Formats: sequence, C-alpha cells, structure tokens
Amino acid sequence: MICLVLALSTPRFFTVSNLMNIGTQVSINALLAFGVTFVIITGGIDLSLGSMVAVTGVLAATFAHPDTYPLIVPVFIGLGGGLAIGAFNGLVITKSKVPPFIVTLGTMTIGRGLALILSKGRPISNLSDSFNFIGGSNLFGIPFPIIILVFAFVICSVILNKTILGRYMYAVGGNEPAARASGIHVNRVKMWVYTICGLLSAVGGILLTSRITTGQPNAGAGFELDAIAAAIIGGTSTSGGTGTMTGTLIGALLIGVISNSLDLLNVTSYYQQVVMGAIIIGAVVLDSMGKNKN
Repeated sequence: MICLVLALSTPRFFTVSNLMNIGTQVSINALLAFGVTFVIITGGIDLSLGSMVAVTGVLAATFAHPDTYPLIVPVFIGLGGGLAIGAFNGLVITKSKVPPFIVTLGTMTIGRGLALILSKGRPISNLSDSFNFIGGSNLFGIPFPIIILVFAFVICSVILNKTILGRYMYAVGGNEPAARASGIHVNRVKMWVYTICGLLSAVGGILLTSRITTGQPNAGAGFELDAIAAAIIGGTSTSGGTGTMTGTLIGALLIGVISNSLDLLNVTSYYQQVVMGAIIIGAVVLDSMGKNKN
C-alpha cells in the first residue's frame, strides 16, 4: 500500500535505478537488523552495532591499501574483529549477569574509541580496487550489496527456522527458566547470538567502508537504532521469544522505502526522523496491544 501511494506521488519511485538504490541503501541496515533479531528473540539487546561497523571498517581499511595484502586479508581481519567484539559481549553478559543494555552500551563506547585509536582520528583512504568492488560494483546488473543481503537473509532464515540453535533461541527468549530446566545451555545460546550479531555487523562495516571507499572512525553512528527499529517494525517482540527474518527484512525495506520516498518528495531530514520515530512507537504499541489481547 505504501509503495502504491509513493508510486502515485512521484513517478521516479518505481524506476529500476531507484529500486536498486533502495536495495543498496537497505542492505547494511538489514544485515545489522538480522543480527539484532537473533539477540532480541533471546530477550537481549545490542547497542554496540554502530560502533562495530566503525571499528571493523577501520580494521579492514587498514589492510586494504593497493599492492599490500590480497583481498582476503582485510575481509577476514574485519570479520574477525566483529566476531571478537560479539563474543566479548556474550561472554560478559553470560558470566557477569549484567543486563545486556549496560554491557553493550559500554561496548558501544569502547568500539568507537578503538576506531578512533586505530585510525588516529582520521579517515583511512587509498583502498584497493578489489576491496572497493565489494560495496561499489554490480554482478549481472545487480549491486553486490544486494547479493550479499539476499545470501545473508537465506542463511539467517535457515539458522532461525531449520536448526536446533534457532529453536533454542525462541525457547530462551520465551521462558529462560523453563529453557534452562529443560536442559538447554542458555549461556551457550546467548554466546552464539551475540557472536553472530558481531559477525553480521562486521559484514555491514566492510560493505560500508567499501562503498564509501574510506574507513571512517565515525561511521555507523545511530545504525543500532535503525537496526533495532527494523526488527521491531518487522514483528520481533521486545520481550523475547517472537520474531522472523522475513519480518525483519520487511521492516528494513519499509524504513528504506519511506526514507527514499521522503527524499524524492524533498522532505527535510528533520521531518524524516519524526516519521521514523512515530513508526517505531506505533509498531511497539501494536505489539503490546496484541500481547494484552492474547
């Protein structure tokens, strides 16, 4: 319905170039949203997504200069950084029993500081063509970020719907004491979800760095809010135990479509923030009303 209204409002909306542009813009937010969907389903939260995008992007850019290392080196170093931060979040949360909100808030600050330290407060430029290909080129006419998005969506959907780990995520988020009593290793499940979330954030960080051809230590600011919003709009319950990757993808696409259409209609960014905030509140209210009705 929204797309139909937008198509009638501006003829530029349903052009191939604009749709590809929406897909490319949505890709990074959707990757982060997939990761945080796992976390929220287990009853947690991760506020360090944006900082992980920055620090992993800076890590990858540091090793992505021309005629230095093959492409696999900066990619694996960036992914390794995301895995390490995600595993650190999971370890502290499971061992210290400190609420995820507090732990990931601290990690958010640490990650931003590390990005500034590694880059010495300056953007890292002069990246190799092979690295820039990841976020800035097409494959069979389709932007590479969209291909990565589709691949990640399929993998995450399989994990959530077709594996024992996915079933354990729902069980832990639905009723953690019951899950623990039934023999589920709750801490191990939480370690997995935060580590996967870190890995997907690193993929987003590498894509963003490649797309803008610069490792920016200030990149990713506020990305965690957009990712959490996409998951919530897509039906992931903030109380845990409910959520789907399909819903999260639709939530990310909805945010991207609305943002794109407001740009086409020349609506200022200030009003765009108001609209997005209203959508998030509406989604949470609907979720709460549904639970009360049940």
